Amino acid sequence: MVNKGVHIIDLPKKIIVGHGVVNNIAGIIKELDLGNRAYIITGPHVKKIIAEDVADILSNDDISVELGIINSTEVSEVDAIKDDVSRYEPSVLIGLGGGKAIDAAKYVSSKLSKPFISIPTAASHDGVASPFASIRGLGKVTSVRALPPTAIIADIEVISKAPKRLFRAGAGDLIGKFTAVLDWHLAHKLKGEYYGDYAASLALLSAKHVISFSNIISRGGPEAVRIVIEGLISASVAMCIAGSTRPASGSEHLFSHALDVVAKYPALHGEQVAIGTIMMSYLHGKNWKMIKKIIKKVGLPTTARELGVQDVKVIEALTIAHKIRPERYTILGETGLTWEAAEKLAKSTGIIE
Repeated sequence: MVNKGVHIIDLPKKIIVGHGVVNNIAGIIKELDLGNRAYIITGPHVKKIIAEDVADILSNDDISVELGIINSTEVSEVDAIKDDVSRYEPSVLIGLGGGKAIDAAKYVSSKLSKPFISIPTAASHDGVASPFASIRGLGKVTSVRALPPTAIIADIEVISKAPKRLFRAGAGDLIGKFTAVLDWHLAHKLKGEYYGDYAASLALLSAKHVISFSNIISRGGPEAVRIVIEGLISASVAMCIAGSTRPASGSEHLFSHALDVVAKYPALHGEQVAIGTIMMSYLHGKNWKMIKKIIKKVGLPTTARELGVQDVKVIEALTIAHKIRPERYTILGETGLTWEAAEKLAKSTGIIE
């Protein structure tokens, strides 16, 4: 099927990965002609660790700067930050921290039509460069359309200081691209949905990246962090190219979102996605045992118990996952799994006992 519609691709202008690159922030802002008034959105913990230092770097280079603290991505809190940003009238926004800070900056920049720079302090998810933001309180648990960052600054030295659990979760998010791409292609075949081969291949390459370098990832350290963060950026770019989260989010993500609903955000997103990928690979008839082996090898949970979730919650999440985004067709189908089918799936893959 030939897609005759207009397909617009928005991509970051600059991606910088390396040791100590955050120190170049002022030069990057000037190089990209992003003005001289910056507003940094960050978390309370990151503020003390690095955000104040970044603010000093900018101030010392004649860039005015304001710091805004975000504790959650509840829409009420993000809107409060948006109002503060609007009053300050910056020329550029900076999302500095984990998922919350970057999602908030992404959302605010989109609402106010301001460019933003993404500076992740952890390699835990693929939102570092994607044009989608996870904002809570909007009546749904999935991402909303925003703008991709104008630039991404991934400082390996900074990210390596984050707990190992976070970059392992990032590896789990990447592994999920295996089933996400399968679901996207299935929707293309059965529902005539647009499917982009290049975006799909790029996302799939990110997942294969984890398998190829699983030994290094399992050991941890700066090299492992670089592998995961580059894979996450690549997956984010795949979403920019596709114009949707399709190449990076499928039934495995629907399971994770459903688990958030029934078990109140029990674990890290990437950990839950990894568990979902095992089960959805089984449904797709793929080599789920190999995927489970890799997930275990890189240090991620492979059972409900290791995830800290009751068996019954896994089953319940599987039965409602198809309802999370009913417009998104996946291997779960339009009617989802019965309780019996969900229980059998979770037991067959060893997720529950």
